[in-house]
Amino acid sequence: MSAAGAGAVGAAGYYAAMANAVKAMGSIIKLDPEEFQKVLVLADNPLVVVAAGGVFTKWHKYVFSFKGLTFYCKSNTELMLPGGAQIIKARKISIPDI
Repeated sequence: MSAAGAGAVGAAGYYAAMANAVKAMGSIIKLDPEEFQKVLVLADNPLVVVAAGGVFTKWHKYVFSFKGLTFYCKSNTELMLPGGAQIIKARKISIPDI
């Protein structure tokens, strides 16, 4: 097999893996922090999964579901969550980047 053919096979495998990840996780809507907070306040007592990390640049990740959709946000600053929010602190949140 030529190098070009091997690259095409590798790329096909990558996209197949990404398609399977999306099927397994469903649709994930990535929002800016401001939009994420706008959607978050629409939910009554939202369940929010939160993770923080970063070595040189600190980040905070947030995930919650609302009306059958999953919303995700990554922010350099900690977001103010609604008072009624139920928070689960996770070590890590992994979202496939497609």
